[in-house]
Amino acid sequence: MPHAKPMSLAEIVPSDVRRICKRFAAAGYRAWVVGGCTRDLLLGRPVHDWDLATNALPSAVMQLFPRVIPTGVQHGTVTVMLGPNGFEVTTLRGEGAYSDGRHPDSVRFVSDLREDLARRDFTINAIALDPLDGVLHDPFDGRSDLERRLIRAVGRPQERFGEDGLRVLRAARFAAMLDFDIEPATLAAIPSAHATLAKVSMERVRDELLKTMSARHPSRGLQIMLDTGILAVVLPELLPMVGCEQNKYHAYDVWTHTLHCVDASPDDVLLRLAALLHDVGKPGVRAIGEKTADYTFYEHERVGAPIADKICTRLKLSNEQRARVVHLVAEHLVVYDPQWSDAAVRRWIRRVGAESVADVLALARADADAKGVDSSDTIARLHQLHTRVDALTAQGAALTVRDLAINGNDLMRELQVPPGPWIGRILDHLLEIVLEDPSANQPDRLLHAARSFVLSGQASCPR
Repeated sequence: MPHAKPMSLAEIVPSDVRRICKRFAAAGYRAWVVGGCTRDLLLGRPVHDWDLATNALPSAVMQLFPRVIPTGVQHGTVTVMLGPNGFEVTTLRGEGAYSDGRHPDSVRFVSDLREDLARRDFTINAIALDPLDGVLHDPFDGRSDLERRLIRAVGRPQERFGEDGLRVLRAARFAAMLDFDIEPATLAAIPSAHATLAKVSMERVRDELLKTMSARHPSRGLQIMLDTGILAVVLPELLPMVGCEQNKYHAYDVWTHTLHCVDASPDDVLLRLAALLHDVGKPGVRAIGEKTADYTFYEHERVGAPIADKICTRLKLSNEQRARVVHLVAEHLVVYDPQWSDAAVRRWIRRVGAESVADVLALARADADAKGVDSSDTIARLHQLHTRVDALTAQGAALTVRDLAINGNDLMRELQVPPGPWIGRILDHLLEIVLEDPSANQPDRLLHAARSFVLSGQASCPR
């Protein structure tokens, strides 16, 4: 049986994209697939977003297609809708100076594809494909850089980085995501852009950091950020970790251990951000133990949590995202003893939150893996704890006050007490009873225990 002919790049382009290009061609215009989608096509990577460039003005694009969203029409970008799918189409353009280090002061529409590609950041992102004739336009030799696995700026790197400070973070991110090296002249130009990087909005910085965290080995990008001074601009709180020697339970300093921990964490960008920050409190609490000549890091997780909170706030994470990261930093140190009673395990679940158990244990395993010494015993204990958690959870035991057989309304009605903070104190007391003895989670027994607690005066409840 003859072998099937391999598909050309143009044939891999989705039919909807080719349909858009055909519509342009029928009207006397040209359109090309550009940027990251062309790069990923050449690398054989999945393409998630298809971006097109055209020599048609935005007004013409909006007349050619029945459903168009003027996404950024002042910069030449509109979104063409085909069914539920949107495709960004940008008119070929040149850009003026970037006086704020973030946005071009002016945009002018051009007819020359090369001029449009010349304004892009890296050669591997400055390749265009015509899906109709299959011709690649590669004026800056990006294909050779793909083959050499190099990140190289288009033109003079100082100029590219001076235009938009975020590009230095993108260089580090692409190096991590593609497992590429940064070309020496491009790498050497990164420190010259620190002042420009400092002007970039925290939202854009955050997005690049989180994209870096989705790489197979985020440590590659993070180390580049440290070596080139990027880290000092965007995450200066991490610098004391570099060279901070640890104790006999670690083979690496805090920074190197952290890089290994990030790489060992599951592919979840917020969990990996927590891994990056999990030991940020260690340099501030390091001391020599009284009974040994080795370093201790007591309460580093509690000290690190507020630092992580400050960083997450500055990066403008949502309240929910920030709470998740800070909670993981605060709870990442899991010191489990197989002698724990079931009640002790239930109390631990209550403390970290049943919804956070999997995350906390995943981070704890990555932390153990990243020590550089034999941590098989620690990992075995964490696995045992996870098994016990699953077993106790399957039993349906109460782990929060919401799981109790009675609620605050029941207490107010049966005890004839008004609403107030004492209701929460009573419910917390009842939960402690149930954590110790799950069989006590019955309305009559809980109400009896509540009456005794109120009569003892410990609830500080009006009677």
